[in-house]
Amino acid sequence: MTFTRGIGWFCGKILEKIVNSLALSRIHPNVLTFIGLVINVWAAFLFAAGRFRTGALVVIGAGLFDMVDGRVARETNRVTRFGGFWDSVLDRYSDLCLFMGLLVYYASINRFFYIVLTAIVMTGSVMVSYTRARAENTIPKCKVGFLERPERVVLIIIGGLFGRMAPALWVIAVLSNLTVVHRMIYTWQETKRLEDAQLRAVPSRSL
Repeated sequence: MTFTRGIGWFCGKILEKIVNSLALSRIHPNVLTFIGLVINVWAAFLFAAGRFRTGALVVIGAGLFDMVDGRVARETNRVTRFGGFWDSVLDRYSDLCLFMGLLVYYASINRFFYIVLTAIVMTGSVMVSYTRARAENTIPKCKVGFLERPERVVLIIIGGLFGRMAPALWVIAVLSNLTVVHRMIYTWQETKRLEDAQLRAVPSRSL
């Protein structure tokens, strides 16, 4: 076993213990999702105060709830359609809370450019999720593109821990909007393919 695989195995075992403990406690998975949101709100206040490193550590704690809520739902046979919807909606609020905290911070130090940059990041982050949700009303799946929520959260954590929040925001701004463009192109290609397939099937049915 390699060193990295050993770390992965060790972390997986810890996560398994946490999931089992939460499953035994009978806490509802939707409550875990809500707790994750509350912790992210706390992190947003820390970001607004310019305490990026502490805020990043709090985001890591919130990420733990993001990782376990679905697993606890499966472990306790509480997987529901509403649970998936609830998780998705609260994830959007969690993301926007963190960026709102950054907006407040940059406004407090009169950094207009970074206010605009954070607004672009917020727009891209929301649109990544929206394009997928809207596309999957038309095509089966639309998970293309690099920058989904886990990658955004990791970049925010790295930016906070190492005092490089501005570069992290630049990366998110560029890659999130590129992901949106990628999903638009992919959806156009897939819808065209499905429409062409339907057109080819029409003559055979009429015969």
